[in-house]
Amino acid sequence: MPIYKRFIQHVILNYVIGSLAAVLLVGAIFVFSTLNVAHYEFLGLVKIIVLSSIIMIGCEVIAFRMHLRPVHHFFHGKPTTFKDVEAVYIRVHHLPNLSALRIIGPHLLGFSIPAAGIALWMIHTGQLAFPSYYVGIACIGACLVASMHALVEFFLTMRAIRPLLEGLQERTYQQYGLNLSLRGRVLLSLRHKFQLSATLIGAFPLFLFCLATQIRLERLDATSSSPYWLWAGTILIFGVAFAYLGGRLLTREIEQPIHHLLEKMNEVKEGHLNSNASDLYSDEFAELIEGFNMMIEGLKEREEKNGQLLDSYFATLAAALDARDAYTAGHSLRVAEYSVLIGRKGGLNETDLDLLRKTALLHDIGKIGVPDAVLLKDGKLTDEEFDQIKMHPVMGESILRQVEPAYAMAPYLPGVRSHHERYDGKGYPDQLSGEDIPLFGRIIAVADAYDAMTSDRPYRKGMKEEKAVMILEEGKGSQWDPYFAELFVREWRRNKGIIS
Repeated sequence: MPIYKRFIQHVILNYVIGSLAAVLLVGAIFVFSTLNVAHYEFLGLVKIIVLSSIIMIGCEVIAFRMHLRPVHHFFHGKPTTFKDVEAVYIRVHHLPNLSALRIIGPHLLGFSIPAAGIALWMIHTGQLAFPSYYVGIACIGACLVASMHALVEFFLTMRAIRPLLEGLQERTYQQYGLNLSLRGRVLLSLRHKFQLSATLIGAFPLFLFCLATQIRLERLDATSSSPYWLWAGTILIFGVAFAYLGGRLLTREIEQPIHHLLEKMNEVKEGHLNSNASDLYSDEFAELIEGFNMMIEGLKEREEKNGQLLDSYFATLAAALDARDAYTAGHSLRVAEYSVLIGRKGGLNETDLDLLRKTALLHDIGKIGVPDAVLLKDGKLTDEEFDQIKMHPVMGESILRQVEPAYAMAPYLPGVRSHHERYDGKGYPDQLSGEDIPLFGRIIAVADAYDAMTSDRPYRKGMKEEKAVMILEEGKGSQWDPYFAELFVREWRRNKGIIS
């Protein structure tokens, strides 16, 4: 795979550049500029560096192959499941961490241990005229250099894996039709990344300078190093503390707007579009927050348009149904109005009231499937014809189930199906009773009955409102939910000035 080959080339190139800079450039300059070495000692040090580098490279090649084995198998083998691909995807994300561990592990130990052993042997045999504790100082210096090399390698690998991740995602989508993603999983927190990086960047030159200065001063003047390290230790403590504090402040400055944006994104995910992100920043985060707020405004505008379209859709369906019968024109709109009145008095929130209103608009949609000869008949219906009418709640539910997406229509189905159930269990189509009847069905049943009783029909005139209200009151607990029937009756009487 070209993508995988390019990735390997980039990783190797990054490693070679980092190693040359860390080991040969920094390490060699640190050693040879600090120590006044004779010609034979110079050759000895070169031998130590070359031999140790060979061992180090061998150790790193083994570790590098182990780290890349799953990725190599993916691009050259045939994974059998999507889980295998996900594991490779996560491994690629871990490669920057693994590269840093490789530098701290095989790279550092593979170089330092052999170098220390060879140096001690050469000092013992007289090939080097250095004090033995110089080897310990050199190991400390190697740790510092390896830490900076690991930091550089981490960020270079972070950049190198991005094309590889894109290739993985593209190939996985083509092969499985699925998208690869960490789904918000954090493998390495921003706090740890910035805090450690800033501390290393601040502390590295201080430690290196103090070590080099101590050796240099001792080579020039063989006095005790205790006063020097008392002074140098104080400088190091303050320097590291300052680097750590700077890293902490920098991290917090970056984390704060990110956490704020994440909080607002979670609100958007839950459907809350009323609060924009606070524009409190003057750096690049200002652009990010401005873009986020523009996105929110766009979502709100689209949500408003979608709401208008959905309202129009429901109203159009209700009007189309009512248009079949001049005597029932406006029935669905009135039932929706009465239902919302009952629901509001019953303490429903605005979201539920909106769902109730739309359910009421569609409560008779199943009558579309009832023949005109039955639906528009002037006289009394036969038992067979009435059975056809009684099927309209089931037909309505069936019709709405065909609307996509199904989850969007799901809240309306129970009310449409159950608006002719009776509280005493003698209704239809399922003979439900009491609070087993869905909430919207119990509310719409009251509103539907009142409008049906007060509306004109081909075979009868609509009854007076007072009589309809009396029937509702008499039917509380038998035909209708006593609580919602009472709410409607009391509100009607309040509007008529019968009660205060």
